[in-house]
Amino acid sequence: MGKIKTAKQMERHLKGMANHYRIEILLLVAARETITLEGIVEALRANEKTIGEHTRRLYQAGLINKKYRGKFVEHTLSPYGKIFVGFLKSFQRT
Repeated sequence: MGKIKTAKQMERHLKGMANHYRIEILLLVAARETITLEGIVEALRANEKTIGEHTRRLYQAGLINKKYRGKFVEHTLSPYGKIFVGFLKSFQRT
């Protein structure tokens, strides 16, 4: 069994997803397995700078991974991101 997280560590993850765009991004990345920033912008019909900032915050919170492929950045869920998406989906159904 893993180490128990402190309240401060949990706060970082919770704050990382505390925005409707970030929640949509997490659900979108989960549905697509891997997606570029441009793909997220197109799917959500949002401003590229706005989405770029939200993906940066999700990355800082440890919820998504970034992989640079030339001029594109691919996004995938981190292990913590997968846990949070599971929570979001169950919360969405209640």
